Amino acid sequence: MSALTSPDASVITVRNPGTGEQLGEVEAAGAERVAAVVEAAQEGQRAMAAMPAHERADLLRRVADLVEAERDDLAALLAAENGKPVQQTRGEVDAAIRIFRGYAGEATRLFGRQIPLDAVPGLERHLAVTMREPLGVVAALVPFNYPVELYAHKAAAALAAGNAVIVQPPARCPLALVRVAELVERAGAPAHAHQLVAGGVQVSQALAQLPGIAAVSLTGSTAAGREIARLGSATLKKVFLELGGNDALIVCDDADAEEAARAVVLGRLARGNGQICCAVKRVYVQDGIHDAFVESLLGQTAKLSVGDQLLEETDVGPLIAEEAAERVEAAVGRLVGEGARLAAGGGRRGAFVDPVVLVDVPAASPTFAEEIFGPVAPVARFTDPLDAVRMANESPYGLHAAVFTRDVSRAFAIARRLDVGGVVINGSTALRAENLPFGGTKDTGGYREGLHETVLDFTRQKTVVVMEAFG
Repeated sequence: MSALTSPDASVITVRNPGTGEQLGEVEAAGAERVAAVVEAAQEGQRAMAAMPAHERADLLRRVADLVEAERDDLAALLAAENGKPVQQTRGEVDAAIRIFRGYAGEATRLFGRQIPLDAVPGLERHLAVTMREPLGVVAALVPFNYPVELYAHKAAAALAAGNAVIVQPPARCPLALVRVAELVERAGAPAHAHQLVAGGVQVSQALAQLPGIAAVSLTGSTAAGREIARLGSATLKKVFLELGGNDALIVCDDADAEEAARAVVLGRLARGNGQICCAVKRVYVQDGIHDAFVESLLGQTAKLSVGDQLLEETDVGPLIAEEAAERVEAAVGRLVGEGARLAAGGGRRGAFVDPVVLVDVPAASPTFAEEIFGPVAPVARFTDPLDAVRMANESPYGLHAAVFTRDVSRAFAIARRLDVGGVVINGSTALRAENLPFGGTKDTGGYREGLHETVLDFTRQKTVVVMEAFG
């Protein structure tokens, strides 16, 4: 972390959400410290902008190598503070390593264009070219659910494009990113080009408002995204938002019931403890396959192991906090009150929630339309696939959707009608590859994040015209 300190700072105590064990403490910045970090970042920005592309690429590769050398320790630390099972946090750290290396390549591919001016009468002898330049200081607001991976998408992209970056780690699980920041410094990042500033909503709001920030990249809730966009508009910042989701999975009569059920288990109940924006959050099953699907879903759910996230055999660990588990428990209760039948799970012990399967969920249930952030699989019926599409599209969110069918024409027809950012055919919606554009429509924010998109979004174009170049 930056050496800058201020008298208005306080301390965040980080605990294992499953046991309550104290894992560490980090400084929670006040307004003075945030302002000082932003001011110092201007120096870091100038250094990054002056750094040749090949040196930026080398810096990112060195970071990736250092993270890789500590991969297992970082994964264990992340599991302890976050609650995800350790085999999943290893995969997350691996993704971050790939992302840093991917953006190292992108740093050397920030191409400009030559634009033919002879398309305009009278300008035939002139030459126009464009160049990519860094935006400025980028604020990266990182969520708790996949902090290391999503940090990498924001910070590595910012540095690849020649920007300085200020990272706000999630307050409940900042320790892994604190360690990664130390590795970035060891890799040779210029002073103040990469800084962490921890804290709550006041830190996010300050970064959105301060004029020294050129862009804010947020992965978080739709409510948070609206507030950051509102605050950033006063200084005309670029604001990149990847927000909530309520992904629908549509299972048609001709699908493989067992594979469809597995997609729900792996894409909702046993990945990220259900705390994923692109998890399967609504399941629509056609009448003819409904009973077979539910039977398979219940059988697979019964085999999941809930417990200590540091044990290799654990499938589902604690949610990020007991309050999060209480919200999930309350949402399940509301669904039952609205007519759903609890078929499996639902028990809560502190921050742990036994994976939930609900059936006979009324499609018009208000809670069914909400984003439930936990291991809950609500199942509703449909008769006509077009009805399933309509119900899926009625959600205010539009991140991902999935369709299970053996009919390729049906699959593509449904995919075209779904108002979402991505459609997975015969698989889970909980899919994110770093080289694909990731994001959604409507209240999901409209932004797309990925290796080939973000690095360009963190640059601006400059046009240079050479008069009489062909005189």
